[in-house]
Amino acid sequence: MKTDFLYSTDFYGINARELSHTCMHVLCTAGEGSFVFNEHCYHIVKNDLVVIPYPDRVRNLAAHSDMQVEWFAADYKFLQNQLPTNNYSIGGSISLNQNPVIRLTEEQASHLLDDFHRLRDRLGDRHLQFYRELMGSLCLTMIYDIFEAHALRDAADTHTDRTAYIVKQFMALLATGISCTERDVGYYAERLNVSPKYLSATIKRLTGHNVTSFIDRHTVPILKDYLDNERMSLTQIADIMHFTSLSYFSRYCTKHLGQSPSEYRQSLQPK
Repeated sequence: MKTDFLYSTDFYGINARELSHTCMHVLCTAGEGSFVFNEHCYHIVKNDLVVIPYPDRVRNLAAHSDMQVEWFAADYKFLQNQLPTNNYSIGGSISLNQNPVIRLTEEQASHLLDDFHRLRDRLGDRHLQFYRELMGSLCLTMIYDIFEAHALRDAADTHTDRTAYIVKQFMALLATGISCTERDVGYYAERLNVSPKYLSATIKRLTGHNVTSFIDRHTVPILKDYLDNERMSLTQIADIMHFTSLSYFSRYCTKHLGQSPSEYRQSLQPK
């Protein structure tokens, strides 16, 4: 059964199959342990935070007898939908895929545990009408507390190799909003003077995600903004965003919004 949110203190439960669709946040509160992720072994001690999307990629879990952890897992796509597309989360996911361990201060670890416990204490409120919205707001607080520590870690790191440079430039291109009209991998490869195959392989290796997933994450909010503007017809939106036909535009909306353009607009109307 698919689980959207789960809290636990079981270190060996973090890569259970039923959590494979989640993003896992593990805080070591005592002792030490280790695990393998992306063919690298990581050793963690007290106040180390581990953030891993799709934790079924974790292998060789090992814990000393005195190790204690608390972790919170949430549906990965649900978490992504809580954030603006140009947020630190996009660039941050690159370095987390390379090194998922963040060393926290005592204060940062205390704040994060408070976040975990607030989420834990509301897990049983699924009967509430706005349960997912409630959990989303609590998750967002947790995420920004993590971003603060992660940003400080990354500020101390310098990435000079070509692959990291390519990824950084690709993200910079997307941040301009160019995906409104340019959604083909070939366009970005040409702008970066590499082949589409090289760009795709590099993005996948450094982030764990496909090139198109990043392009779509920037495009969907632009699409929503246009659809929210009722003064614009669907034909106008399709033309502005360079869709070759209304049918293709409709298929894109259905794939990424779960609704056709007209259905999406109907859902915005007061009931």
